Amino acid sequence: MKVRVVCRKVRDYIRYDLKEIAFPSSLPDPPHIKKRRKLTWHERFLVLKEASRLYAASWVRDIGPELRPNDYKKDEESESEPGGSKSTTKDKEPSTLEDLAVAARGGMETLKPALQRIYMTRASAYRDALKSFIHGYQEGIQQVVEKKEDSKSDQESDVQNKST
Repeated sequence: MKVRVVCRKVRDYIRYDLKEIAFPSSLPDPPHIKKRRKLTWHERFLVLKEASRLYAASWVRDIGPELRPNDYKKDEESESEPGGSKSTTKDKEPSTLEDLAVAARGGMETLKPALQRIYMTRASAYRDALKSFIHGYQEGIQQVVEKKEDSKSDQESDVQNKST
């Protein structure tokens, strides 16, 4: 009888508990969430095709129109406008995030200098802010000291005027 109980508990553990440990079930969606319809096989294929195209384009070092087609359309429209300001992507400097993304694709050899550059930029900005704070603080202290000296000299002159 004890063997039967042990076998039942082991079986229940494997059927229910171990399954939940290995493949945990997710929490149910909140009631205000509307479920989306499932994609058809054709729509899944189109999504997979677009994702693979973007993934293949991301391996290229030069991020061009195949990765960001909407940005290049805006540039072409602004160039075609007469009298409009012509801004090209060459005029803009890459943002820190774009710089990191390109460096991350290059591997650890290119990522390390990019991270060092970011940390040095932040450190220099912090150092400059601290210097300007200290400079302003010293100016404030000097103003307070000058006011005290002025008030002392005014009091001394008043005392001397009263005594004479």
